[in-house]
Amino acid sequence: MKNYSKGQLVNDVTAGVIVAIIALPLSIALALASGVGPEQGLYTAIVAGFIVAFLGGSRVQIAGPTAAFATIVAGIVATEGMEGLVISTIMAGVIMIVMGFCRFGALIKYIPGTITSGFTFGIAVTILIGQIKDFFGLTFKNSPVETVDKVKEIVLCFGSLNPQALLVGAVSLAILIFWPKKLEKIPASLIAVIVGSVMVGVLDMKVNTIGSLYKVSKDLPPFTVPHFTFARVRALLPNAFTIAILAAVESLLSCVVADGMIGSKHRSNMELIAQGAANIGSALFGGIPATGAIARTAANVKNGGRTPIAGMVHSVVVLIILCLLMDKASLIPMPTIAAILFVVAYNMCGWRNIRNTIKTAPKSDIAVLFVTLVFTVVFDLVVAIGVGMVMASLLFMKRMADVTEAHAWVDVDDEDTDPDNILLKKIPKNTRVFEINGPMFFAAADKYSYMLSDENIDVLCIRMRNVPAIDAAGVEALMGIVKRCEKNNVKVIFSHVNEQPMHAMEKAGFIEHVGKENFCDHIDTALLRAEAIENSIVAASAK
Repeated sequence: MKNYSKGQLVNDVTAGVIVAIIALPLSIALALASGVGPEQGLYTAIVAGFIVAFLGGSRVQIAGPTAAFATIVAGIVATEGMEGLVISTIMAGVIMIVMGFCRFGALIKYIPGTITSGFTFGIAVTILIGQIKDFFGLTFKNSPVETVDKVKEIVLCFGSLNPQALLVGAVSLAILIFWPKKLEKIPASLIAVIVGSVMVGVLDMKVNTIGSLYKVSKDLPPFTVPHFTFARVRALLPNAFTIAILAAVESLLSCVVADGMIGSKHRSNMELIAQGAANIGSALFGGIPATGAIARTAANVKNGGRTPIAGMVHSVVVLIILCLLMDKASLIPMPTIAAILFVVAYNMCGWRNIRNTIKTAPKSDIAVLFVTLVFTVVFDLVVAIGVGMVMASLLFMKRMADVTEAHAWVDVDDEDTDPDNILLKKIPKNTRVFEINGPMFFAAADKYSYMLSDENIDVLCIRMRNVPAIDAAGVEALMGIVKRCEKNNVKVIFSHVNEQPMHAMEKAGFIEHVGKENFCDHIDTALLRAEAIENSIVAASAK
């Protein structure tokens, strides 16, 4: 802010106003898709948007309600009520703050992209299915919550289609698709809302509007503190973790996109703390879970926003609209809201990324993607992420086990010497050298059992320069080798053990058992140690 100029202030204010106009219909639509009132979406944009802009790790991040949370929030509200959502969101905020202070920002990148793509596409599908009722003006006999049940109800009740609602929805959708190609500066969603409202009002069309289904309030965000109990907190903890992980992933992804647009670098841990504080604030003031919104952040950058002032202006403008114009929101037709959410679902689904994954990725990655997608649609996001992570972890361990190997060295005088390996050394006569490549963990523990296949030796040298990590099972496997060697009077020497394996061995008492003198920093030192042991054995036998 040292070189902040008047011109940049104008750009930030302009960008903030434009983003607020974009956020207005989106916040209302996403709130309705989440099963809460329209004003809850605006409360979220106001409170969370301001806090993230003020505290966030990115200078241009715009926060608010996003489509990723729609199905999660709707499920929590349906089963736990609004108070359950508030408690879950507050706990999620606390979890994100802890993640930030524990410097977990960099760890989010270890969530596989196939899982992110899978549940993102799955959420898009659930949003689309959830809006078919309003787009076609259907009259449901039941009130299904699960996506599969909604599909059944759509099929059973499709005969109740309202042609007027379909007309309004189709016009709104056409505006949303074609308007940006002509006038990108004016948000297409705002034009769709205005045109849809005029159509219903002037033509007196029998179409559901926000006002006919919801009570619209233009009151300021109310401060409320929910009643916490240990039992309630324990029951809602899985929902809180889901909200926290999803908010963290989406926010940091938005920051990365913004970095590429402005040539900057965000502070991931500070962003997590800001998002946590924003979610706590949003919940206490009647809002829903919030996260960084990629589309609104991109709009902020494209319109000249370069500092947190733009995000704060966006929140203030939304607050002014809430107080002065919220009663007009009751005129917005539900088919228009559905059309807006159709476009949101399309934009977030990432079908191009999935297409590229199918073309280029291994079958195991494709399987993880589609399992996550299907479980998101059929069950919920908690189950989908859990199953996806377990699958991805198992497949990753299998790959690591496949590439981990232990192979014997050969003497330079042997005919089968690899001429490209310039590191081959002269090995003492009664010494065998094995080199382990890859991480030593439980899935690969069975690959080392053959090391002592030749018992007619005096020294076994194990080179570990290419072992970056080892777990308890790996240490146990080495201990088994050492004990077999002890039974056969074979000495074991280790060469070039890296920091993490050395620490694990020391903690397990392995180094003390083998002897520190048998851990060498280089293969040359290890071979000299082996030669000395052989010489001592020869000398002892000669006596």
